[in-house]
Amino acid sequence: MISGGLLRAALGELLPGAKMCACKKTTGISVKAEQEEQDKQGAAGGLDADSAHLLSVLASNIRLFRGQRGMTRKNLAEQSGVSLPHLARMESSQGNVSVVVLGKVARALNQSVASMFAESGPLSGDLGLIVEFLRQQPAEQLARIREQLFTEFQRAESARGKRIALIGLRGAGKSTVGKALAERLGRPFIELNEQIEREAGISVQEIITLYGQAGYRKLEKRCLEELAIANPEVVLATGGGIVVEAQTYQLLLSSFYTVWLRADPEVHFRRVMEQRDARIATPGHYREAMDNIRNTLAAREHLGQMAALTVDTTPLTVDQVVEKIIAAPGVLEGGGGGGLPPGSWL
Repeated sequence: MISGGLLRAALGELLPGAKMCACKKTTGISVKAEQEEQDKQGAAGGLDADSAHLLSVLASNIRLFRGQRGMTRKNLAEQSGVSLPHLARMESSQGNVSVVVLGKVARALNQSVASMFAESGPLSGDLGLIVEFLRQQPAEQLARIREQLFTEFQRAESARGKRIALIGLRGAGKSTVGKALAERLGRPFIELNEQIEREAGISVQEIITLYGQAGYRKLEKRCLEELAIANPEVVLATGGGIVVEAQTYQLLLSSFYTVWLRADPEVHFRRVMEQRDARIATPGHYREAMDNIRNTLAAREHLGQMAALTVDTTPLTVDQVVEKIIAAPGVLEGGGGGGLPPGSWL
């Protein structure tokens, strides 16, 4: 268990009031010091620390992109249609920047609006070319490209197959199937959220309340990394939202044989109701709950399809789901006893 001080150190810059991440390594210590000074100025001007830091990142990126293109501030003003005084304020982390003005500046710099707030620095030459190449590929080619990259550069397939991870929305059957699968294969079963709670010494809800989603997701990634190293053979049940965190999901896909458990929306609702979990489903808000489940399933469909195996648990018993997983190519069977009695339902 991590003490309060160590938890804060582990979360680092993700604590409320702190910076989101380190400044651009490529622009040197002077830029970092300059951003820190701008953060202090913003805080002194009445902004909360997170807002002040956001403006300082924007200011730094505008200067960086402008410098890369050899543009003076006057050139940028002419090409963007934004006045010189307004640009001066933006580059000094002052003022409230509207989305319209930000869009004009981004277009003049040939950047996306999102890149104006990027804190990881400009892409290297090779990475920039690779990203641009991928952007130009048709959607149907991207899955094949990803599989080839993972096969070529990630862990051996045999090692990955001994670690099985179950993904899916709440109510898909991850915990129930995971326990039965682990027993069948003679491997330990771990709930990722329980591991996070043990690591932090507080509940998931308390982590989110104290440190926000960003703090929780950082701990999630850290715990996943530790589990992959410490457990050569394991069955892991993940949180439903892990698929929307790109870095964490990439780590999961490359380190575990990943199985997407899915079900019909009505089945999700029924199972969540049986768990007495009011976060998604309550009898008094059936329509709202069903809309939320359908929308979430639709939004994560393309992410679930990236898993090595998909199993629709709607019509199946626990043992039938386990058999489908064990029979799939890439899953290495181990020893151990049988699962739940035949005919048992999720």
